[in-house]
Amino acid sequence: MSLIPPQHEATGAAQYLDVARSACRWTLGLSRERTNSGTCLSYLAGSQSSIHNSNLLGAALLARVWTHSQEDEYLQVAAEAVRYSCARQRPDGSWWYAEYPMYRWIDNFHTGYNLESLKRYTDCTGDSTFGDAMLHGLDFYKRHFIREDGCPRYYHNRTQPVDSQCAAQAIETLARFSDVDAECLGLAGRVASWTIAHMQDADGHFYYRAYPVLKAKAPMLHWAQATTYRALSILLATEARSRAI
Repeated sequence: MSLIPPQHEATGAAQYLDVARSACRWTLGLSRERTNSGTCLSYLAGSQSSIHNSNLLGAALLARVWTHSQEDEYLQVAAEAVRYSCARQRPDGSWWYAEYPMYRWIDNFHTGYNLESLKRYTDCTGDSTFGDAMLHGLDFYKRHFIREDGCPRYYHNRTQPVDSQCAAQAIETLARFSDVDAECLGLAGRVASWTIAHMQDADGHFYYRAYPVLKAKAPMLHWAQATTYRALSILLATEARSRAI
């Protein structure tokens, strides 16, 4: 999950911050569902569609750019967006994909987006208001989306289909949370090992999905290659930092 062009953070060049601020301006122009318990950024441009992962991704983007631009509106809108989704967290720590009855499922990678966005918001702003909700969600994630053998489950109550995005996001989410939960790094490694053993072809590419009786082996760029190799690189970097401490 990438939330800002990383070039500004790596180089300090103002032109890259300008690109990030333009993305924030577009995000601020989205429709919003305004409630007494937070405001939801729309999933769609031009009409309101309240979806938790896109709302929190928007909040994380605004919070990350705020650390560089210090534009008050970014922080205010980010905080309201996080409040909206945390107010609707279920008692067990999970989130529906969205609150509409037709969207009431709980899946792996969208939950991972939620958690990583909450961590980004918290780390960037120093606002610990939603820390308990974040850790409650992480506990749900660990208990429901990773099998003992490291296989990532698609839904909280069903494994199939085994999906490359679930694998990639599980590795990334768990690796990024290893600084607050010591169990996460080992879990990320277990998912990575299972994914390499069961979802990688002999030529090096990762499969799209594995079903009970067949595998969809198409080597697509986004839904497998880019996300999986990104996740593995994040895991390797996190393991290297852990060993250096």
